[in-house]
Amino acid sequence: MTHITKSKITQKYQRMALVGYVGLLILMPTWMFLISPTEQYSNGFIFTFYVLPLLLPLKGIIQDKPYTYAWANFIVMIYFIHSLTMIWITPEQLIWALLELAFATSMFIGCTYYARHRGQELGLKIRKLKDDLADEKAAHQSTKD
Repeated sequence: MTHITKSKITQKYQRMALVGYVGLLILMPTWMFLISPTEQYSNGFIFTFYVLPLLLPLKGIIQDKPYTYAWANFIVMIYFIHSLTMIWITPEQLIWALLELAFATSMFIGCTYYARHRGQELGLKIRKLKDDLADEKAAHQSTKD
């Protein structure tokens, strides 16, 4: 694959995504295991639900794949919702919940726009549903004839 340089705006969004991602990777285990460990859940449960999801896109992010940045947004929603819930129910942990919200927001915005801009730079396109339907209809018509 040829190397296509990234524009400044693409680099900016990638940095934003990485700050949010690395921030969550550091914050979540630190918060859950060191700052505010809970007796209600086992360490395995906490790792599975608060740390493991962040590791799923790691390989694609290291390999700089725009598609990984795009689907990582599904994962970051877990942390977005968790932070909003914690802000509401545990005011004594407000600072950690606000940090989680800031990192999740940074990751979401960065991933969204990085995937879009980098995909355009690389010439990647997501086909529109109407194009798929038109192709299916044409293929169906050609088999009838």
